[in-house]
Amino acid sequence: MPILNPTPGPGDTYDASSTPPPFGHALKPYFALDEGYVNLNNTGAFGTPPLPVVHSGVRLTYEIERNPDKFHRISYKPLLVKSRETVAKLIGAELDEVVFVPNATHALNTVLRNFEWRKGDVIVGSTTTYGAVASTIRYLADRAEQPRPTVSTITYTFPLTHAQILELFRAKLREVKQQHSGAGFSDVPPLSPGYDGATRGTGNKIVAVVDAIVAVPGAPLPWKEMVRVAREEGVWTVIDAAHSTGQEYGINLSEAKPDFWLSNCHKWLWAKRGCAVLYTPKRNQYIIKSSIPTSHGYVSPGTPEAQEKGTAYVEQHDWAGAVDVVPYLSVPDAVAFREWLGGEKAINAYCHQLALDGGKRLAEVMGTRVLDESGELTAHMLGPPYDLLTFLPGTSQTDVQLPLPVEKTRGEFYSPAQLEEIERTLQDKLLLEHNTYSAHYFHAGAWWTRPSAQVFNEVRPDLFAAPSRCVWAVADSLKVSDFEYLGKAFNAVCKEIEETILAKKAA
Repeated sequence: MPILNPTPGPGDTYDASSTPPPFGHALKPYFALDEGYVNLNNTGAFGTPPLPVVHSGVRLTYEIERNPDKFHRISYKPLLVKSRETVAKLIGAELDEVVFVPNATHALNTVLRNFEWRKGDVIVGSTTTYGAVASTIRYLADRAEQPRPTVSTITYTFPLTHAQILELFRAKLREVKQQHSGAGFSDVPPLSPGYDGATRGTGNKIVAVVDAIVAVPGAPLPWKEMVRVAREEGVWTVIDAAHSTGQEYGINLSEAKPDFWLSNCHKWLWAKRGCAVLYTPKRNQYIIKSSIPTSHGYVSPGTPEAQEKGTAYVEQHDWAGAVDVVPYLSVPDAVAFREWLGGEKAINAYCHQLALDGGKRLAEVMGTRVLDESGELTAHMLGPPYDLLTFLPGTSQTDVQLPLPVEKTRGEFYSPAQLEEIERTLQDKLLLEHNTYSAHYFHAGAWWTRPSAQVFNEVRPDLFAAPSRCVWAVADSLKVSDFEYLGKAFNAVCKEIEETILAKKAA
């Protein structure tokens, strides 16, 4: 059978020994985005792998299909180990603590559905927990079969300082203990005070699902400190780090020691969609009795095989049914391309500063404000002296208020139906009429947008004073700052919303 040999186009390949283009629009040829599409939601939602990663995936797909049996039975496993080694090194974990699953929601379900729930157990979430994760928590409490946990929710209304977040978190954990004082909560994590290996898995437990970086608003939480607080309180932690790999620098799970941690690789790391990593330290792998779905590698507890293999955590996830394995195997290619561009620290530094500068410019264009005016939620310091060696950039997302009315009381301007209609209108108008997109959401009485800054985006101060251009002219979008173009698009759509959707209520 002939070997696929497509002729590479511009950006499809790169010479690792050459100097890469500078960050900004010069990198757009390395991504398969439509010409003229101003994408400020690329990695905040679905991710877009660079063309070299895409083409490597195409070649691998062709190799698989040339001899599926040979590949899956012989070639696949060594390649999977290489991918796991790559991501383990990146997040500071041991090889046999990381496995791949299709997405972060799948990983979260793998953890929560493997806990042996008892009457009196509590799952702690928050008002900013990602929708599918919040629904999973709710489902576990709603199931008809007993026993099932109850749900407790922390209210986060941003902006908040990290000190305030930690205070709210600790207060909620202690409130749960007080409200369920009869439970005792003796089922604590292995690293917590009072852990007894002889009685593990008995008694009640509290499990806290914590965002590393909130989806909306796009704010990083002090999750490492929250893990420490939970450990002191005898509470299990499941860290939903869906946006962390490739965005958060210096993760180091071996040092942070969460009980479980999960993250997408197809968002900020640029692997093919969908690929997520699930970290379970060896001390907690006894909890993950089954992959989802249950694979051939399942080991029944109490058998001689279980004495030898435990739960066979890695083996179960090596093959949990026939899926496209190319996304899992694309991680080394994605990391190699990132290293060519300068590596994690350089990418993080550029995108983080771009988020700060772009957020300010976007607020100027719309005549509004950024959510994080202090900067604490978009940057973190290692400590003095604050030079380039001790400063570690934070997230590559920012949150900017949209030019729409702000409610002081719920329902003052927006009914539930209007909120839904505004959400649809923003989505459709931005994508179909203005050829741009940035996530948008309603929080604390106001509408906000969460641009996700990427290496192919830029802010060009020299063009800030450029003459006003027709916002829907795609050609013009290539000549101005990405954030300026987005701001003009939002201005046009929000003006239309006020004149139509909101005018109905006023009338």
